[in-house]
Amino acid sequence: MTSSIFATSVFFRLAIGGNDLGAFHTCSGMGAEVEMESYAEGGNNGFTWQLPGRVTWSNITLTRPVTADTAKIARWLDETLKRVEPKDGEIVALKPDLTRIISWQVSGIVPVRWQGPSFDPSSSQAAVETLEIAHQGLRPS
Repeated sequence: MTSSIFATSVFFRLAIGGNDLGAFHTCSGMGAEVEMESYAEGGNNGFTWQLPGRVTWSNITLTRPVTADTAKIARWLDETLKRVEPKDGEIVALKPDLTRIISWQVSGIVPVRWQGPSFDPSSSQAAVETLEIAHQGLRPS
């Protein structure tokens, strides 16, 4: 009998251009879609050829409670907004003891949206920030 080990809590570490931006609690939107082009061949009425075209990569959204690492995001955004230059990076999924589960190399990262925290003294919920990035592709590393 084999046993599988599943991560019950996962953290995601984000580094862009060699700059470690800290750990996030959620990471969503990793995905790709291949555009398909239909081609009807003359004299062939049994089917239509489906030819693969461009790959479209969805934006990745990461969220976390506000920490000291929030300042790293602010500095990276400030640097990027002065001169937008896509940079490669890495997203690493980590177990609670911070050992690596899997990592992805992400090409051509550009920030799309940053949503800062809402501070409400009447709420007991943690202040959360959200970062959305566009990219030119990802692959497991």
